[in-house]
Amino acid sequence: MLKNINIMEEGKKILIAAGSAVLLALSLNFFLIPANVFASGFTGIAQILSELIGLSPGILLFLLNVPVAILGWMKVGKSFTLYSFINVAFTTLFLEIIPVTTISNDIILNSVFGGVVGGIGAGLILKFGASSGGVDILALLFARKSDRPLGTYFFIMNAFIVLTSGLMFGMEKALYTLLTLYVLSRIIDILHTRHVKLTAMIVTSKAEELKHAFYQQVTRGVTRIPAKGGYSKEDKEVLMIVITRYELYLLQRIIEEVDPKAFTNVVQTTGVFGMFRKEA
Repeated sequence: MLKNINIMEEGKKILIAAGSAVLLALSLNFFLIPANVFASGFTGIAQILSELIGLSPGILLFLLNVPVAILGWMKVGKSFTLYSFINVAFTTLFLEIIPVTTISNDIILNSVFGGVVGGIGAGLILKFGASSGGVDILALLFARKSDRPLGTYFFIMNAFIVLTSGLMFGMEKALYTLLTLYVLSRIIDILHTRHVKLTAMIVTSKAEELKHAFYQQVTRGVTRIPAKGGYSKEDKEVLMIVITRYELYLLQRIIEEVDPKAFTNVVQTTGVFGMFRKEA
């Protein structure tokens, strides 16, 4: 039974990766590429290189992600990297299949709707424990080597894209690129938390089983706090665990499997001091 559930879960993630890729490809081919406005991350870099050397953005996006996927497989995590790369492969396919089409000549509409559609695509794959590849994996690798937060690397990469768009097409296009990046990030905020660190507090009657599952699959420390149900008067425990946003989907799955009746509250963590494993 567990095997069947896992197969269904993996199949669902592949379908989500494909659906996300369709939205990312539509964002580029219907809105951003016709307006010469750039997306974020490796997608934006692929657009820049496409303008310079003439290859299609889809092929360049795939080529940029191959070495990063190899590093991610070895250093970040196999499941996260695998589904991120599947998403990239689907995005490349759909970028080649879907023709570049001008829907509107209004650059503001193109910038906004490109950000909305791309943000939905990126947020969708993040919600299911993967990413749209490239920058997310690189940021995780760089964060291992320093005390800087992941957000620093996203900011540096996107600042490079905005400045390059300004040099290539003028500062007005750079501002429209900035608008797209803002809209995209806000849409992702709605669909999936972009906070780097999160604190989950789980009220459960199966504290020992959950703690063991967290140690086995999430590899994070857990603090156990005695608690009592206000209405039921039952003795329970609160498990407090700090995770990265990439581990939120996995944590949710574990809780649903071990104790579906558990109450979980997830909050933003503005700072972490002490024993927290940086590499995840």
